[in-house]
Amino acid sequence: MAPTTLAVNARGSLRSRWNALADRVERLIGHDFLAIVARLSIAAIFFQSGRTKVEGFLTVTEGTYELFRSEYKVPLIPPEIAAHLSAGVETFVPILLVLGLATRLSAFVLLGMTTVIEIFVYPDAWPTHLSWAAIQLYLVARGGGRLSVDRALGIR
Repeated sequence: MAPTTLAVNARGSLRSRWNALADRVERLIGHDFLAIVARLSIAAIFFQSGRTKVEGFLTVTEGTYELFRSEYKVPLIPPEIAAHLSAGVETFVPILLVLGLATRLSAFVLLGMTTVIEIFVYPDAWPTHLSWAAIQLYLVARGGGRLSVDRALGIR
């Protein structure tokens, strides 16, 4: 065999072994696993943020109102309303995601919130917001997976 033929065969063998390994990893870490990890991770981020805005169940704190008056200036929405909307979305939508209920819609709502935060509140935090958006887009595109209420209800 010529040296070039050996190199081509070695590359082909290495490629086929790599592809076999990739196939195995894809089977082990499939959509259902990725969906639950994505749902839990993005839900935790937003739920924890929502809990910092309230006392008790959903009593918006004075500090939260002040943040929306001074730092979180969202156009067209009065700060008091924006504070309540934010606290509500960050409390209830993550619960829907953990359950896998209305997963695509829930992820889309959080994607909208992420977009507003990026544009109007913290534009310099785009690397963080981009990572959130990647998770949210995955859930919008692929849904909640097998371990979700959506699946149990036959909702795609």
